[in-house]
Amino acid sequence: MILLRLIIESFSLSINALRGNKLRTILSLLGITIGIFAIISVFTVIDSLEKYMRESLNSLGSNMVYVQKWPWTPPEGETEYPWWKYLNRPIPKEEDADEILRRSSSTELATFFVVFNTTIQFGSSSAENAEIMASTYDLVNLWNLDINGGRYFTQSEMDSGAPMAVIGAELADKLFEGVDPVGKSIKVKGRRVLIVGTYARKGTDMFGTSMDKRLHVSTNLASSMVDFRNREMGQTINVKAKDDVDNDLFVSELEGILRSLHQLRPMEESDFAINEVSVISTRFDAFFLVFNIAGTVIGGFSILVGGFGIANIMFVSVKERTRIIGIQKSLGAKRYFILLQFIFEAVILSLIGGLIGLVLVFVGSELVSSVSEMHLVLSLKNIGMGLLVSGFIGLIAGYVPAWIASRLDPVVAINAG
Repeated sequence: MILLRLIIESFSLSINALRGNKLRTILSLLGITIGIFAIISVFTVIDSLEKYMRESLNSLGSNMVYVQKWPWTPPEGETEYPWWKYLNRPIPKEEDADEILRRSSSTELATFFVVFNTTIQFGSSSAENAEIMASTYDLVNLWNLDINGGRYFTQSEMDSGAPMAVIGAELADKLFEGVDPVGKSIKVKGRRVLIVGTYARKGTDMFGTSMDKRLHVSTNLASSMVDFRNREMGQTINVKAKDDVDNDLFVSELEGILRSLHQLRPMEESDFAINEVSVISTRFDAFFLVFNIAGTVIGGFSILVGGFGIANIMFVSVKERTRIIGIQKSLGAKRYFILLQFIFEAVILSLIGGLIGLVLVFVGSELVSSVSEMHLVLSLKNIGMGLLVSGFIGLIAGYVPAWIASRLDPVVAINAG
């Protein structure tokens, strides 16, 4: 009980000291506030960016691969991207997707798609350079697309190349300006196309792509608009494995089927790329490791400056209150009482500065989130880390001045100044 009373009294004296020296308190708070704001804002941005990227990668599908002419990353063991090796590769074909489905025992879905840009017109409204997504039927199941209004294509409509389309929410807003697009006809490349459905709004991923901005048509309809069978236009076969299939087995089987379709000899290099989401994810792991180290270094220097600021103020505080310390000791105050008094003062200063820094980070995160696609979130982990770091810095910065104050001779201290 006596120890608890001494701690409470030390805490009270610390609060009174902070109130009595408002300018010094504000200056001390400024340093640690800037420090905590710097380190927590860096980690908040990094964490939010990582979450945003991971979610975008997950939307591509962990059990899916993308068969394309160009690989996403340089070959394993190489630092340069040998584009000249890939330039003359054949482009993926719709027939390849059909053969993969027919031959593969580990494939659940396989869809061919291509994206091109053109102008879309509806009455007096037009969308310049709009994205047209041409695909085979199973895209809706492969990408888990949600229909917001109207309906999706039927298999026969896709196969026959019927002049029908499903439109993204953002593109619909631009063309139809609040009018329900379902049942309306638009003009694409001189063709009249009927809108049969609209996709639910999903937003843009980290790659800048979104069905919100696209008009979805069948490949058979698109082939009458552009020659994607003979021209390279980023043609892709998106293949999804069955849930219980090992990924290595899936990729190996897929590679064998494609090599057979392309009539490659055993020693010939593959003339296609099987792009896996896990490859990009691995690259991001290294990227965020470097980012976290850089954030720690930047924030560490800011915190160090704030800690020196608190230590300096505490040394001044000890010097100003030397006589009071002498009187307290002459009245029987123990060394740990004096020690706790100044440590409490430093820790309280640091924690208040840390809280202000966290509030600034929260306000900044909300402002950025309101004007950008990426949502910044001040996580509980970062809040806890901010408070823990600020408290620890206060403890370290205040210990030496407090230790000096606790060791003062009462007679010398009373006669000081």
